This record gives sequence, C-alpha cells and structure tokens, in this order.
Amino acid sequence: MAGGRPYGNPRLRSLILLVSLSLLSISLLFLFFSPKSLPNLSQNPSLNPTVDYSFLSSLQKFLSSKPRRHRDDSITSAASDVRRLDELVWRRETERLYTNSISSVVNVYVYEMPDKFTYDLLELFWSTYKETVNLTSNGSPVHRLIEQHSIDYWLWADLIAPESQRLLKNVVRVYRQEDADLFYIPFFTTISYFLLEKQQCKSLYREALKWVTDQPAWNRSGGRDHILPVHHPWSFKSVRKYMKNAIWLLPDMDSTGNWYKPGQVSLEKDLILPYVANLELCDAKCLSESESKRSTLLYFRGRLKRNAGGKIRAKLVAELNRAENIVIEEGTAGEVGKAAAQQGMRRSVFCLSPAGDTPSSARLFDAIVSGCIPVIISDELELPFEGILDYRKIAVFVSSNDAVEPGWLLTYLRSFSAAQLKEMRINLAKYSRHFLYSHPAQPLGPEDLAWRMLSGKLVNIKLHTRRSQRLVKESRSVCSCDCKPANFTSARPLS
Repeated sequence: MAGGRPYGNPRLRSLILLVSLSLLSISLLFLFFSPKSLPNLSQNPSLNPTVDYSFLSSLQKFLSSKPRRHRDDSITSAASDVRRLDELVWRRETERLYTNSISSVVNVYVYEMPDKFTYDLLELFWSTYKETVNLTSNGSPVHRLIEQHSIDYWLWADLIAPESQRLLKNVVRVYRQEDADLFYIPFFTTISYFLLEKQQCKSLYREALKWVTDQPAWNRSGGRDHILPVHHPWSFKSVRKYMKNAIWLLPDMDSTGNWYKPGQVSLEKDLILPYVANLELCDAKCLSESESKRSTLLYFRGRLKRNAGGKIRAKLVAELNRAENIVIEEGTAGEVGKAAAQQGMRRSVFCLSPAGDTPSSARLFDAIVSGCIPVIISDELELPFEGILDYRKIAVFVSSNDAVEPGWLLTYLRSFSAAQLKEMRINLAKYSRHFLYSHPAQPLGPEDLAWRMLSGKLVNIKLHTRRSQRLVKESRSVCSCDCKPANFTSARPLS
C-alpha cells in the first residue's frame, strides 16, 4: 500500500489494542447485565417486604389499629329525605359537567355500618382460625375458604386506610354522599356464612339488608350504585334477591342457574374478581430456577368428583389417568395439600383448571402465580378483568367436548412449540401481579384493576338510575341489565 503500513507505529498499535479491549469489556458487561440475564422486576415482580400479601398478617395489623370512624355530615336533619340527596347529587354532577372537571377517578362513599357487620366478624375469624379444624362437605378447610374469598377485606381495608398510606390514585374515599359515584357496603358475607349458626346468620343477613335498604342513597338509585361483596356463591343467599340491582363482586357468573337465579347477575352490572391464591408467588428467581425442572406435561391436584359442571373431572381422570408424563392427584386445600400443589405446579408445564361445583376455582390463580400455563376446561367460566387482560396470552382454552375426546387433549398440548411455551411463561410473569391482593393495595394489583373496571360501568349505572327515577309506574319501557322487559313495581319512586 503506498505510503507504508498504517499500523506500523507501536504507539498507535497500543492505542488501538487498548480501545479494542475497552469495547470488548463494554460488550461483555452489556450482555451480562442485559434484561435477558437480569430479571425485569417490572415484569417479574418479587414480593415487597414492606407490603402484606398474607390475609392473616394483614388482618392482625388491621385489628390492632382500627381506622377511626368518620361522621357522615352529608345528610343531617333530613337523613331520610331521598329527594334532598338527589338534589345535592344533581348540583354536584352539573358543576362537574360545566366546569369540565370530569375525571376517571372513582369517588367511593364507604358506609359506617355497625360493628356486628364488620369488625366483630373479623374478630370472630381471627379468634377461631387457629383452633378450628372444621371442613365443608367437600373436605375444604373452612378458614382457608374464607381466605380465598376475602376480597371484601382487601378492598375495604384499602378504602378506609389513611389517604397518606394509600397508593391507588384512581379511587378516592369521600365523606359526603352527594360526592360519591359508588357506595361500598362493608359486610363480611362469607365469614358470617361459615362461622355463624344457620339461623344466626340468616338473622344477621336480614338486619344488614334492612340497614342498607333504609339508606337514602340506596332508595335514590334502587341500589344500582352500591357495591355488595358476595364472592362466595353460598353467601348472602337468603336475601340477595332483594339487592339484585346492586353491583355484586363475584367469583364467576354461573349462568347454569345453580347458584344465582335468572336476572340476578350479569356482566353489565357485576364484577368478577379473582380468588386469593392459595400458593406463594414464584418470582423471577423462582421462575428461572424452575425452568429446567418442569418435566411434567400436565398437572392436577384437587377433588376428582364434583357436582354440576365439575362432573367433567371424572371423565378427564378416566381419559388422562394412565397417560405418560401426566400427574392427576386427589387432594384438598389443607397445609399438606398446599405444599404438594405448590411443588407439583412448579414442576409442570401445564396445569389443568377444570370446572368444579361452580365454573371457577382458586386453582386457576394458583397456576398463574406458579408460572404454570393454565389449561381451562370450563365452558361457563367468566374471567376477572377481561376488559383489561387478554387471557389467551397466558392460558389454553379447551371445550369440554374436545377435552374428553380420546387422545385429543394431550396431542393438542404436545403441539405447542418451545418458543410458544416460553412466550406464555413470560406473559405469566407479567400478569401475576394482577392477582396478588395486598395491603397497601399496589398499582396494577387486583384492587386497582377492580376500580378501573368499575369506572367503566359508571355511565351505564347513571343511565339506569335516571331512567328508573323518571319512568311512570308499570312502564313497559323499563329495561333490566339484559334488556328484557322488567316489571317496574319493584322500583321505589323518589318521595
């Protein structure tokens, strides 16, 4: 090359070598600390040590420092005057409309119900859970059932916490009824169902019904803007027909009619909330360590004989019981069963989630927090937060007919490629935070998503409330939530 060799200068060679080594070091550091090697905590959450995810731990602290009560100063000498409250609401909404101050924040008024509906029931649970070994008719521990349906506690505890301690900004507790978009009824229906004698429970249900339906806000809307936690399908059953206009917090819809009567529940007015998972979160470190240990193709542990839609379990057992690389076990939700299920799910690629006595079960959410891809076989199942989350990214849906066809299910599961399975597990890691109840409630946790879903229902709630207020008695134009003609005689006019 004319002019001599360009790299002949020793000092220049040393400089080039130094730069090359520096670039190589930087590249190695980048590869080592890249998101592929370090877990992304925003996608693969670990449990925050300053947050309570345990119902028992959170409840103990809650009962040791009861939040102070707030006096209701929205209605004074005219506490029963529904028309006055309606006028106050109209003024507030008109002001918001014309000052362009409408926002996505949900304003919630929390009723200060007598302690027998709230604190006394929590104290009853706390004082008995260690000693009680009672089982339900299907073999499940009573107190474990209460825990997995404890959504009423998690929502209420967050709402009444001091504002300085709350992290959720899309829901605000208000102390005047005219400022409220929604009214929260803090009655522990599941605890009362399981821990009180039958007649005592029914009596308390009737008292709660009367207390709520005597409120001016209830009579103004017919209960349409009231939130009623009835997450266990047996709870509040004797009187809930009188509160069918309210927003029910449910585990599923069960359109078969086994648990809810026609016209009582609908996706338009009600909200599906996840069970509290029975198993511990398999966090980023756990997911990484368990990846190579997932040698079982399909896992199930639970009661093999169920009623209603759950009868498919027996058929699935007959189809899958002798198949290679499949684990099907009889088991219950006690401590031994919990440990076995946690170990089994963390060693499996897919986890079977068939219908039980109801279309849903806590098993689905146990699988999600365990990093095990759910195989959902429940034709009537409705899923929580489906307006926000796409479950097709984390679960496999199979019809009951296909599932019991000889050889079909296993052939289908084995058809998934390694890349598809990896992508679904990545999405499971991202989604797990949406099913971890906690105190304080965390952004993007189930409490947060619940209020986001409820915010989307507000306009429709106001529509049905105002139509019910202005339509004449016996009008045929009254619509129920499923838009079938409804008799207006049950609606109460403003007085």
